[in-house]
Amino acid sequence: MTHSSPVHRLERWLWPILATALFLIFWRYAVIWSGTTVFPSPRAVERGLAQLVREGVLWRDIIDSLRRVAIGYFTALGLGIPLGLLLGWYPDLNQIANPVMQILRPISPIAWIPVAILFFGVGDHAAIFLVFLGAFFPIVVTCVDSVANVPLIYRRSGGNFGLTAPQLLARVVFPAALPQILVGLRIALGIAWLVVVAGEMIAVSSGLGFLIIDSRNSGKRYDLVVGAMLLIGVIGLILDVLFRRLETIKPVRWGFRNES
Repeated sequence: MTHSSPVHRLERWLWPILATALFLIFWRYAVIWSGTTVFPSPRAVERGLAQLVREGVLWRDIIDSLRRVAIGYFTALGLGIPLGLLLGWYPDLNQIANPVMQILRPISPIAWIPVAILFFGVGDHAAIFLVFLGAFFPIVVTCVDSVANVPLIYRRSGGNFGLTAPQLLARVVFPAALPQILVGLRIALGIAWLVVVAGEMIAVSSGLGFLIIDSRNSGKRYDLVVGAMLLIGVIGLILDVLFRRLETIKPVRWGFRNES
C-alpha cells in the first residue's frame, strides 16, 4: 500500500483552492470592467445568501432539494438494481425487455414534467417522480452491462464450489460487478441532482430550483439566482466526492483487484 507524501496532499488541496480564488477574482473584475448593473458581483451574492440564511429560507430549500433527491434516488436504487441484476443474469429475459428500455431510456426526464404534473399534481410527488425517472434507467442499464461483463470463469468457479444460482449472483457476480455498478450509480446521482432542480422550477414551491425561478420573477434578484446556482454546483461536487469514497471500501476494492 502506498501513502501520498505531505507535499502531494498539500498540492491536492492547494491547486483547487487557487483555481477557485482566481475564478472569484476574474468574476469580480469582469463585473467591474463591464459596468453591468444586472449581473451580481461575488460580494453581492454573498450578501444575498447571508440574507437568506438569516431569514431561515436557504437551509429549508437545501434540505427540501436533498430530501426529494434522496427519496427518488433510493427508490430507483431499490427497484433498478434488482431489475438490472435479473436482466443481466438472464440474457433471454433482457432480450425481451430491452426494446422497451431502449425506447424509454432516451426520453429526457424534463419531457416527463407535464405527465408528472398530470399524474401527481403540483408538489413533492411530481418532483420525486422525475428524480426517480432520471436515475432509474441509468441504474438498470449499468447493472445489466456490469453483470454481463463479469468473466465467465468466475461463474464456473462458483459453480464448482456448489453455489446455487442465487448464491453465485450474490457472492461472486455482484461483488465482481460492483465497481462498474458504482460508476453508473454515481452518474445516476448526478442526473438526479440535475433533474430535481429542473422539476422544482415548475412543480413545487421550495428547493433550490424554486429559489432560482422565484428570485428571477420576484424583483429580479440575480444575486440570489447566481447564489443558488453556485450552491447547486457545490452540493453536486460534495455528493460526487462522497460517492467516490465508496471505492475505498474493501468489498468494492475486491472487484477492482479482480478487474486488474
